[in-house]
Amino acid sequence: MTAAVDTVRDTPFVVGGRTFHSRLMVGTGKYRDNDTMVRAIEASGAEIVTVAVRRVDLDRTNQAGILHHLDPQKYFLLANTAGCFTADDAVRYARLAREAGFNDFVKLEVIGDQETLLPDVVGLVDAARALVKDGFKVLAYTNADLITALRLEDVGCAAVMPLASPIGSGLGLLDPHGIRTIKRRLTVPVVVDAGVGTASDACVTMEQGVDGILMTTALAAARDPVAMAHAMRLAVEAGRSAFLAGRMPKREVAVPSSPLEGMLD
Repeated sequence: MTAAVDTVRDTPFVVGGRTFHSRLMVGTGKYRDNDTMVRAIEASGAEIVTVAVRRVDLDRTNQAGILHHLDPQKYFLLANTAGCFTADDAVRYARLAREAGFNDFVKLEVIGDQETLLPDVVGLVDAARALVKDGFKVLAYTNADLITALRLEDVGCAAVMPLASPIGSGLGLLDPHGIRTIKRRLTVPVVVDAGVGTASDACVTMEQGVDGILMTTALAAARDPVAMAHAMRLAVEAGRSAFLAGRMPKREVAVPSSPLEGMLD
């Protein structure tokens, strides 16, 4: 029987005034069928589930649609503006989502390049400013760039979401220093979004001290999405616990793991 372990007490995960237990957020795209999507989301333990407003049927009564299978009493449904390439489009789809019954939260994406799917940071800041003025609580997807992150915080974003690596790449965390710097300098939550490919990526990302992770392709494109979702749940929890525990310092020389004092000649 495993003994209970006293861990470092964590702070609540609060975004836009709402408190969540899970630090893993998941998307709904790319699954082979709705049943797999639902089972993977359940296995992930996620409370926040993103929905691409531009790409889904907003009629919740349509049994073939994604929204029909997502209980808003069970999950916090976060509309996102995936697929928008201008600030005006992103603002329009955010407002459409609210009119369709979503809440005042929006995951804001303004894509600047079709090939890389990297953000248009100028359009992103403009759209964020407009949506904040319109009463939205904006979670903004951006590059791992401190200056843009600071500008997004300055215009009133509820969270900033720097990428680990390009959307759907599965390359993992490419710039740990950049992510740590953003987290250190910002006061709003920092949630890493895009590029996580497997559980070890999620663990390493959470070890940087960020508040959470959002992922979609890592689950949907796995050979077994449900099993991967469970693995990601554990990895996010492990990475957060490791960050709170504080890792040992890295050294360039060996240090004995057992004390040498008192050893017999």
